[in-house]
Amino acid sequence: MSRPLLLAAAVAASLAILAGACVPGGAPLPVMGSSKVNASQMAGWFNSKASGGGATVPVEVLAQQFLNEGEAEGVAGDVAFVQAMIETGWLRFSARMPVHHNNFSGIGAVDSGSSSAAFHSAEVGVRAQIQHLRAYADSSADVFNLNRPLVDPRFHLVNKGVAPSWGHFGNGNWATDPGYAFKVHSLYAELQAWAAAHP
Repeated sequence: MSRPLLLAAAVAASLAILAGACVPGGAPLPVMGSSKVNASQMAGWFNSKASGGGATVPVEVLAQQFLNEGEAEGVAGDVAFVQAMIETGWLRFSARMPVHHNNFSGIGAVDSGSSSAAFHSAEVGVRAQIQHLRAYADSSADVFNLNRPLVDPRFHLVNKGVAPSWGHFGNGNWATDPGYAFKVHSLYAELQAWAAAHP
């Protein structure tokens, strides 16, 4: 398929995703599944949009960790990477969730608190996020069927399977922001369009 056709297909898919995101609980973007974008494209997209942000590992390494950990638990790692951009402000982090915490998803940063969970490496922080996502999306998830050792400190607090698609997030699922699902969908659509233009 030619580059213009790929781009047109990505734009059409993006519009469909955005349209679905407006339907509460009905967005056609499952949490569980395979990644559609590779690590090089994820890093390239990040570098095209962000300035001044960074993690404890290069973004190329971080992107691959999202894909590796996502594949291990059956979670779409490319969408989880997009979620991390929302949660960290494009890897700029904050005083409450500093870069050395390796926390890419706000785990433990509840509205009534003043800090967040900390992980000893970027890989472990990504793993915790992926495990937390699986807990939200997979009703059968438990500590005994995870494919990597449990590192998510809040895994046991999640009502398993309550959010199988990204359209279920926000309004108390993961985040209180009622526009959270739309933010994930729209940013993922941007990533897909960028990847289609940079095969």
